[in-house]
Amino acid sequence: MSINSFGHLLRFTTWGESHGPALGAVVDGCPPGLEIDEALIQPFLDKRRPGTSKFTTQRSEPDAVKILSGTFEGRTTGTPISLMIENTDQRSKDYSEVAKAYRPGHADYAYDAKYGFRDYRGGGRSSARETAARVAAGGVARLVIPEVSIMAYLTEIGGDAIELAAFDAAEIGNNPFFCPDAAAAKRWEALVDGARKAGSSLGAVVECVATGVPAGWGAPLYAKLDADLAAAMMGINAVKGVEIGDGFAAARLTGEGNADPMRPGENGPDFTANHAGGIAGGISTGQPVVVRVAFKPTSSILTPVETITREGEATELFTKGRHDPCVGIRGAPVVEAMMALVLADHKLLHRGQCG
Repeated sequence: MSINSFGHLLRFTTWGESHGPALGAVVDGCPPGLEIDEALIQPFLDKRRPGTSKFTTQRSEPDAVKILSGTFEGRTTGTPISLMIENTDQRSKDYSEVAKAYRPGHADYAYDAKYGFRDYRGGGRSSARETAARVAAGGVARLVIPEVSIMAYLTEIGGDAIELAAFDAAEIGNNPFFCPDAAAAKRWEALVDGARKAGSSLGAVVECVATGVPAGWGAPLYAKLDADLAAAMMGINAVKGVEIGDGFAAARLTGEGNADPMRPGENGPDFTANHAGGIAGGISTGQPVVVRVAFKPTSSILTPVETITREGEATELFTKGRHDPCVGIRGAPVVEAMMALVLADHKLLHRGQCG
């Protein structure tokens, strides 16, 4: 069985491949009566779109979303919303060598082992191209949670981290790295360009913060808000690690150091810290929900790496074509989308149980 759907009440299914005619998503469970059109979804896709700078893949895709169903007179009807994004700039010939041997670090061998064959043109479903469909679905999810603001940004590329003291949210849209530190963004220009020219790639860390999430979303055990967020983020192509709040750093704290002290407030408690990342016992606390996601370096690189052919013979492989020197850069809008999808789902779950 192949799992291509995610969510409980707000559930989305993605379809399509990197080099097929189109890809897209079907979002089911969206409440009726919400204002919707392509113009509300397109800005999120534009943030993820390839070819917008020399620091991303030069594949030129407009990523124009089309709504095929689930709306009438500019509003959602409560029926499945089908979203389609056409592929217009495939170059399958770039993958002739990949058809013969496996890219180390990529899903090539694992797909072959599971299915007995694979779509080697860009990796098929294992390509980061699939994430465009998630971003479109996330655009729908944001309509369900207008009270929530979601912002993702890069905190690290290739081991070079931002200075927290220099954090400026206004800088995130001023550079091609979604970086809140202007000085770090300048350093990253040379870092990413150097990796690209060397035929290599770099990893990155994306942090995502959701503000306006009220206390009470989530569940104590099998639908924990943080567990669903972790599953959503780990399901993104190239993601190898997820942290909620302090994450692994919490293991190095004492009990009092990890506590989030509370004081009386006008509308509930005032917290003086947020080590928990806005989630305690699987349920939101009303504080900002904070998630960090680690992206591995892109596996499709021009540097030759030892591998084997489908017949099991030793060889070396380098990947021609157009690939992101740091896939985490365009991962930021995808992380935002998955945050939106999980939060919208849990808002509906909470309303369903608690009214």
